[in-house]
Amino acid sequence: MDGKHRQHKLAYAYAMVAVLFWATSASAFKLSLRHVQDLPLLFLASATSTVIFGIYLTAAQRLHLLRTLTHKDLLWSAGLGFLNPFLYYAILFKAYSLLPAQEAQPINFVWPLTLVLLSIPLLGQRIKPASILAIFISFTGVVVIATRPERPSDILDFRFSSGLGVLLALSTTVVWALFWIYNTRDRCDEAVRLFLNFAFATGYTFIAVLLTDQVDVPVWQGLIGGVYIGLFEMGITFLAWLKALKLARTTAHVVNLIYLVPFLSLLVIALVLDEQILPATLVGLVLIIAGIVLQKRWA
Repeated sequence: MDGKHRQHKLAYAYAMVAVLFWATSASAFKLSLRHVQDLPLLFLASATSTVIFGIYLTAAQRLHLLRTLTHKDLLWSAGLGFLNPFLYYAILFKAYSLLPAQEAQPINFVWPLTLVLLSIPLLGQRIKPASILAIFISFTGVVVIATRPERPSDILDFRFSSGLGVLLALSTTVVWALFWIYNTRDRCDEAVRLFLNFAFATGYTFIAVLLTDQVDVPVWQGLIGGVYIGLFEMGITFLAWLKALKLARTTAHVVNLIYLVPFLSLLVIALVLDEQILPATLVGLVLIIAGIVLQKRWA
């Protein structure tokens, strides 16, 4: 086996580790939110991730790169850290507190299409009619999941389990898309960027916890949940995904594996949370994925 082939297999291994951990995230969110409020949970997770990225930078002998940053770099990282992880996860956790996991997770997954839509006004990109059709297909899937229709005609009734929860879940796709649009302008080393984003977000979250009077010592289940999310939704998993992208022959080989996440996540949700996965959830998820795949093909 030559070196390039071995490296490519290693890329898939890193990617699958990330995919499997991300598949547990929705269940971890729901379980943790039973024992701790959303902002304290985010503080625990974000602080854990900051420590992980700090350890990684130290082990990789890249901590010195922090000294090369300008005030402009730090301000840019502070702004990005406000978008993600602070604002993104603050809204996402609130959405999960209002919706069943099988609804919040697939709706949150439409962010690639929100990215396409926001790229039109922000980046001046043009969109093809075929891409509009693909986006319509995916957002039809969102409506199917959110309304849980027993018959096709029920969709038109627009009965949501939580209208606010659906709105928040959709809002996360806007925040995530904005983050990635502006993230492309960040010239920092990727690991340094993650460390700074999470460090700033930890500070923002601490202030938010104080302002909202959510200061409380969580029970042990909440503490474990926050640390788990910080390790396996954010910290270690982000690093594994970056490593996979770096080792892969082409990023397309690895990126396509991300479509496994929502389906594996539903399996974990059914097993861990004991949620009965509704037919509407599966139909809606298939529509969402189909729209994303078609949009990429037609772009």
